[in-house]
Amino acid sequence: MQRIILYTIAVLLLLPACSVERKAAHPQLNIPGSLVADLQHDSICIADLSWMELLGDTVLSSLIEKTLQYNKDINIASARILEYEKRHRMARSSQFPAIGIESYSEREATNYNGNSPTDDIELSATVALAWEIDFFGRLRWAKREASYNYLQTIEARRALQMSLIAEVATAYFELVALDKELMIVENTLSTRRENVHQAKLRFEGGLTSEIPYQQARVELARTASMVPDLKLKIRMKENEISFLSGCYPSHIERASTQPSIKENILHIGLPSDLVRRRPDIQEAEMAYYAAMANAGIQWANRFPRFTINLETGFENTSYNDFFSSPFTYMIGNLAAPVFAFGKRKAQYEASLAACQAKCYAYEERVLQAFREVSDAVEAYIAAVENTKLMDHLKTSSQKYVDLALFQHVNGHINYLDVLDAQRSYFNAEIEHSNAIRDQYLALIKLYKALGGGWK
Repeated sequence: MQRIILYTIAVLLLLPACSVERKAAHPQLNIPGSLVADLQHDSICIADLSWMELLGDTVLSSLIEKTLQYNKDINIASARILEYEKRHRMARSSQFPAIGIESYSEREATNYNGNSPTDDIELSATVALAWEIDFFGRLRWAKREASYNYLQTIEARRALQMSLIAEVATAYFELVALDKELMIVENTLSTRRENVHQAKLRFEGGLTSEIPYQQARVELARTASMVPDLKLKIRMKENEISFLSGCYPSHIERASTQPSIKENILHIGLPSDLVRRRPDIQEAEMAYYAAMANAGIQWANRFPRFTINLETGFENTSYNDFFSSPFTYMIGNLAAPVFAFGKRKAQYEASLAACQAKCYAYEERVLQAFREVSDAVEAYIAAVENTKLMDHLKTSSQKYVDLALFQHVNGHINYLDVLDAQRSYFNAEIEHSNAIRDQYLALIKLYKALGGGWK
């Protein structure tokens, strides 16, 4: 008989998990053997490096540390982790008996029909125990749901941290590029002022017409008009970084020299590592398991709940013989849904559909991650190639300026050709600076796509 009872209890304990997990949707990832086709793969991945190891910029690293400490969104995410940790503890505690202590002393004086008043004294001290026997797994599923929700908040904070680091680094290198562009413009302004001075002397000396002089003034005004806009962009970019780091608008320090990107840095690791490393994928997976656990709760809600209430203590009408009057009683309560017009079944089926949606969302997140890595790799390769081309263009444009000045001094070409050469060199300098910026941004995007920056 005891074996039959134990066997029945074991079946009841295992039945909920088997039923729900069998009917719930399961992800079909079918992960490919490589992240990017036609690219050599190994277990090394740049996402395993810290920012200091990746770029060697101490100013940027300190700025990132400051952001992770004071950014308001990251602080909100940390608070949510603490909240769901306590919710998980609440759900776990629900599986165990609840024990309470109560004591009271009551005195009631009555005087019915004008007779002599009487006192009714009652004293009580009790210990009560309430315990729900989790035959159908409702409390176990609730514990699992709380656990996955808690893990989901942890992964959400890691994903936010990963995005924040990439966002701060992107803004920082955009700011450095704006500084570089402003320096190029100011250096060009000096050249333009000298051009105006020389053109004026040649015009007043009767060596040229007024056209070269006025053209030089036009180029000076055009270049000078770029300064206010660049200074505004720099200030707004500093404000953006200040906001990200949880500070009021302030000046942002920059490194004295721009760090160089290491050679042969294109190591992207293995597909299985990407799924493990990306916190947003882990977050989507935890959301899927939480939805499955919720389906388990709705499944168990269709069946009876059995609770045991035990109370023991002392109760009497006087203090003298209070401890000589103990009492104990135990109540078993069985509450079962009978008929609700299919409401509980619909709730269960709705939770299964919600689990299916989370399953698709998880699969989509994995697909999105592979797409982001592929796009980031191609963007980085293109950025490296473009930087080389822009460097060649800048060098060629500089030689063009030197040759044009030499030809102009010797009277072989007019001044407008010199201005054209200088304009080409100015544009080449800006494009080269932007190409370097884009290479850094492409590296940041690749680092983020691979799941770097949340350790």
